[in-house]
Amino acid sequence: MTRPWTGASMVAGAGVVTPLFSILEAVRLELLLFAGFWFLIGALDELAIDSAWLWLKLTGRGKTRQLSAPLAAELTAPIALFVPAWREARVIGPMLRHALSVWPHRELRIYAGCYVNDPDTQAAIADACIRTDGSVDPRLRIVINETPGPTTKGDCLNRCFAAMVVDEQRTGRRFRAVLLHDAEDLVHPQALSLIDAELDRADFVQIPVRPERHEASQFISGHYCDEFTDAHAREMVVRAELGAGIPAAGVGCAFARDALDRIIARRGQQAGPFDPAALTEDYELGMLIGRKDERGRGGSFIRARAVDGSLIATRAYFPHRLDAAVRQKARWVQGIAFDGWEQLGWSRSPLEFWMRLRDRRGPLVALVLLCAYALVLLTGVLRLGEAAGIYQPSRLPPLIYWILIFTTFAFLWRAFMRFVLVGREYGWGEGVAAVIRIPVANVIAIISARRALMRYIADLRGKGKVWDKTEHDRHPAEAGTIS
Repeated sequence: MTRPWTGASMVAGAGVVTPLFSILEAVRLELLLFAGFWFLIGALDELAIDSAWLWLKLTGRGKTRQLSAPLAAELTAPIALFVPAWREARVIGPMLRHALSVWPHRELRIYAGCYVNDPDTQAAIADACIRTDGSVDPRLRIVINETPGPTTKGDCLNRCFAAMVVDEQRTGRRFRAVLLHDAEDLVHPQALSLIDAELDRADFVQIPVRPERHEASQFISGHYCDEFTDAHAREMVVRAELGAGIPAAGVGCAFARDALDRIIARRGQQAGPFDPAALTEDYELGMLIGRKDERGRGGSFIRARAVDGSLIATRAYFPHRLDAAVRQKARWVQGIAFDGWEQLGWSRSPLEFWMRLRDRRGPLVALVLLCAYALVLLTGVLRLGEAAGIYQPSRLPPLIYWILIFTTFAFLWRAFMRFVLVGREYGWGEGVAAVIRIPVANVIAIISARRALMRYIADLRGKGKVWDKTEHDRHPAEAGTIS
């Protein structure tokens, strides 16, 4: 027979439980101080960007351009498009056929890079060369890397660069710029002409990325829509206007040919301008070229809408499974936060230093978020103890209360901003979903940061880098996938 829980036993139980609750409360206070401090810094950081963005909007400098007429269908000089691929047979065919179709420019040359041990991708590229009338489109060239893949994306891009240089020597014509796209991208019909016009005043041009939400994944796929919209409708606009370095997204970005030559001379390498040892070679190149120099040239972020109202942006499906999203984001975190710190260093410019801090904050943000979720759990346990009458938590210091109040209002403001930005681009239903998806994005950030740290430690121990690419099984150009 079970003995009833008497008053004496309650006292004895409380004597054991109280020290445990005291320890939990002490841990909670330390976590509150740590997380509260960094949440406060993060809130002030975001409010500074928001304030600059709102000021640019009010003064008309941050408005999205509206084209009144289609841009010219010819280029002022040849432009090379690099499309690196490893096991992309499923999507690279639709991507190349669509690009060749909507970009009829005679001066465009596409260099599709693949590997000697990837015959399926080679065949898909070769098939994309064939026009509907049976003729071969001379603007597309297959570049086969004789080193069995995967190597790194930077290595594949350098192989495309070498092929381009051979063509320059053969024809005696120099390309104006190199444009980057991935095998899963859907290009906008006006993007190439817009970039070509912007190259008159910039050495590096970036247009927005507009992810397409996979209908089977409201949360994993959808959170990419939220984050890219937030970055490319707000932060990149501010960075461009302030003259800070603009990180390249790796797609929809173009680098002036002369600027690439300067990068090669600076590094003293003959392989090409892309770092073959980098996981985010595009980001690195954008930061090196994208900051305004003494000539007033540098990076340009263009946000514009075509005559039909569509955003001139690169559209693509992003991962819709948790494991794929974590792998992709871990690669970004490692390349930008860990490798970027090592390879790019910092800057003496206060503005540039601030922007690099923002870019590299991923691991710290993940740690602070983890502490925040631990705080939610600890607070729940302490409240249960209080409700059961076995422990009475102490009052928090006034400073902690004020930090909690400020950061709570800052969070509500950020949620509102995300609702507005995503809702304006994707519809107000998606704007509401963007607020609901915030915890999902936080969990992915935490897991990705841990994976990035483990990969970075493994690299320090001598493990070589390889192209840890995302698998793609669908292209937006396929019928019925784009609304």
